[in-house]
Amino acid sequence: MAGTTKDMSLIKQVLQLKQAGESNRGVSRKLPIDKETVNGYVNTVKANGWNISDLLEIDDPELERMFHAGSPAYTDRRMEEFLILLPRYRDLLADPKSHVSRQVLFDEYRATHPDGYGKSQFYYHLKQNLVAKKDVTAVLANTYKPGEKLMVDFAGDKLSYVDAETGEIVKVEVFVACMPYSDYTYVVCVPSQKTEDFLYAIRMCLEHLGGVPSILTPDNLKSAVISNDRHEPKLNKALEDMGNYYHFVVLPCDPASPTQKALVEDSVRITYNRVYARLRNRTFHSLLELNRAVWELMERHNQTRMQKRPYSREERFHAMEKELLKPLKPEPYEMRLYADLKVQANCHVELRQDKVTHFYSVPYIHVGKQARVVFTRSWVKVYVEQKLVASHIRSHTYGYTTVREHLASSCRVIMERSAAYYVEKAKDISPDCHE
Repeated sequence: MAGTTKDMSLIKQVLQLKQAGESNRGVSRKLPIDKETVNGYVNTVKANGWNISDLLEIDDPELERMFHAGSPAYTDRRMEEFLILLPRYRDLLADPKSHVSRQVLFDEYRATHPDGYGKSQFYYHLKQNLVAKKDVTAVLANTYKPGEKLMVDFAGDKLSYVDAETGEIVKVEVFVACMPYSDYTYVVCVPSQKTEDFLYAIRMCLEHLGGVPSILTPDNLKSAVISNDRHEPKLNKALEDMGNYYHFVVLPCDPASPTQKALVEDSVRITYNRVYARLRNRTFHSLLELNRAVWELMERHNQTRMQKRPYSREERFHAMEKELLKPLKPEPYEMRLYADLKVQANCHVELRQDKVTHFYSVPYIHVGKQARVVFTRSWVKVYVEQKLVASHIRSHTYGYTTVREHLASSCRVIMERSAAYYVEKAKDISPDCHE
């Protein structure tokens, strides 16, 4: 067939027949090959001064390189248009902040040049003009168990939206998580890398997955790991609490072994190409609007068939991992905070948080003792000597939350006295007081 590259074993048979004295026409009659093709191979041998005996000793890949060294550059209208665009493509691919991939450039190229090159030709000409040498590093391939591990990290670059009221550009952090077995990826934008935002992103990810893996592997960021000792890392207490609530174990990456987090970093790179690059020319006016656009692009990414696999990430996740995840708790996790407070003489502890002071009652027998107060946005629990002694609904305004039984009898009597009681007592002092 015209234009089809012949197998090297067939070319060697052509060379053997020519070495035996066969004519070009005779070769074409004995082998499934056109005479003009035989002429072309014979002329190539003569033009390069090659010895047939030497050619027959060369391995097929090397022989193929010799006979099919490549095609000359095209000079048609499409190439002229491509060369005009090439400097811009080169700048975008060289700029790490643009996060543009070849696929993004091709999509934009086809949108403006519907009669231009197809994908393979576009990639070929781009490669011919962007030759680069890269060092090759050999590593052992990681093997993962389905449903066992969730790897999380923050992207190095930020996304942003425009505040609708002030017009201010608000930069946000981008949380990236992936299930390494299926490479299923989740992305969400949060205001910061602070612990509460980090835990919120993990919670959103678990709810998206519909279950909980056995292991969470974060990078050594401060919202996850306080001390990154490779033998005994000290975890953020809030992350430990979250793991205990959802029943997952936190195993941070070894700071001395960056290949442990290679997969999630690859997911960050893909996020740059498939999210950042496609959103770079769009403007958003709220964090929710930005997240909706991010989720739409990540859904498309997870549903796209993988280049070297006959399935998508989403298909792989639902087929192999979803059923192995542990069930979610019926109530979403709330970040726990801690305070060591002294029980005051009025049988209350004074809790100050977010510039609001509120007092919560404690049984009077603990007056003067040190208490450990554990609280979330919804509730407050007070422990004395490692025992739970009081539990309250959290209040976010100034005031007192008091359980009657927590007070001493003398205090309760005073609190229960009505105004009429004091009016009657006033009679004993003076009739004028009674009036």
